[in-house]
Amino acid sequence: MSAPIRVLVCDDQMLVRTGLVTIIDAQPDMEVAGECGDGRTGVELAHQVRPDVVVMDIRMPVLDGLEATRLLAGAGVPHPVKVLVVTTFNLDEYVYEALRAGASGFLLKDAPPDRLLHGIRTVATGAALLDPEVTRQLVGRYAARIRPTEKTPRDIPLTPRELEVLRLIADGLSNSEIAAALVISQETVKTFVSRILTKLQLRDRVQAVVYAYRHGLAT
Repeated sequence: MSAPIRVLVCDDQMLVRTGLVTIIDAQPDMEVAGECGDGRTGVELAHQVRPDVVVMDIRMPVLDGLEATRLLAGAGVPHPVKVLVVTTFNLDEYVYEALRAGASGFLLKDAPPDRLLHGIRTVATGAALLDPEVTRQLVGRYAARIRPTEKTPRDIPLTPRELEVLRLIADGLSNSEIAAALVISQETVKTFVSRILTKLQLRDRVQAVVYAYRHGLAT
């Protein structure tokens, strides 16, 4: 058997935190490595217990989830931790900032337990968790905050087909939707996504979306 996914839960609402801990601990492939109610303690605990995934709330005392995420997974962190941000929809303006801070994905707090568990497993594998529909609404809504660089598509080291795939990723399409749109197989889409991330030196799909908006490939 493979080792269980070790999860650190950070949420200042005790009832919510208890619920998350209970759901996670009930899974045979997961275990709770720790829990806390503020971002500062979350950062300290993460350094101590080295979880596979941190489930991070945004609004917390002492240190909020955005700054805690930046300290755990942001640019320049030598050993980044995978962070899955949870939030309520009316706080979605903060989610984009969380992704920029280094989060591997996000979920809404009203998501069903199976989606939370799927999210933890997805992030633990190193993949990004971006719900296509939420991506369309969220990233598109706050795209104006991203200042495009002066680079043109011709300056970006991607083939025309790879640029096309990147634009579809930025539009929030899943691999299966991209495959249908371009009339290619999902395996081919996965290959394109892998090439895009490698060529642009991006960590995951989340960073690909931000890159596309910054370089004027999505509006």
